[in-house]
Amino acid sequence: MALNILFAAGPGEWEVWRPHLDTALRKAGLDVTLRPLPDLAPDEVDYILYAPDSSLQDFAPFTRLKAVLNLWAGVEDVITNPTLRVPLARMVDPGLERGMVEWVCTHVLRHHLGIDAHIRNPDHRWSPHVPPLATDRPVTMLGLGELGSAAARALSDFGFPVTGWSRSAKAIPGISCTHGQLGLVQALELAQIVVLLLPATARTENILNAETLAMLPKGAVILNPGRGTLIDDDALLAALDRGHIAHATLDTFRSEPLPADHPYWQHPQVTVTPHIASTTRPETASEVLAGNIARSEAGRPLLDLVDPAQGY
Repeated sequence: MALNILFAAGPGEWEVWRPHLDTALRKAGLDVTLRPLPDLAPDEVDYILYAPDSSLQDFAPFTRLKAVLNLWAGVEDVITNPTLRVPLARMVDPGLERGMVEWVCTHVLRHHLGIDAHIRNPDHRWSPHVPPLATDRPVTMLGLGELGSAAARALSDFGFPVTGWSRSAKAIPGISCTHGQLGLVQALELAQIVVLLLPATARTENILNAETLAMLPKGAVILNPGRGTLIDDDALLAALDRGHIAHATLDTFRSEPLPADHPYWQHPQVTVTPHIASTTRPETASEVLAGNIARSEAGRPLLDLVDPAQGY
């Protein structure tokens, strides 16, 4: 009997995803009927491939549903849905991971080498300042999930001494790992560059605030390709204005698109990138989705299940 899989995402996504999903599901040996919303009756659906911007917000009618597989890395807009009563798998996509590593390494190296001073040099000043080697530039990674761990390893390969912080203890070869409140203080006090790749939860909201920003060395740089709620915007702007923080390169924001009148647009020490650090890549993510469904149908547990108590 064929499985019924419903694709529920934003406008235009079905046409992009369909050929990759068809190929991946066939390669996984699955007999499926794959349809976009609303082409399957809710009581016939076995799995939903889901993006939070879908018009589907009520999971209650899907009485045969086995699991929801998220198309995005972030699950904060799904896990809080009170009608979701089946397992939710987050997206762990090698293409998304590779894109995030490239963005993080690019901007860490940009700030480490002082590239902006050469790109923006209207007075044609000859300033032969040689930057230190990566070994002399401590970097802290806040968040050691799939993306944070991959970015931390890549930075370590460049020679940066990387300290990684997570809420619970982790061990990653080549990375100095800390955890808990004391570990957060230690990680921030060391950092000349901080990268935020934490999930958006009640516990991580405003993790960079007036108190924690003051723990950073004067002249530190902040990169946020994670979630907009991780930073207290007013506190960051104040730290930039007084020169304690040298620069912030931000890719995610509380409100997106970032409003045209937001102070970040006008601030000379802020770089805004429009939530392009990385994204799910259908060509690689489709294989992840098909493989996870195949596991489930073989009686094995789904990979990358979200823990509702933790929120990720």
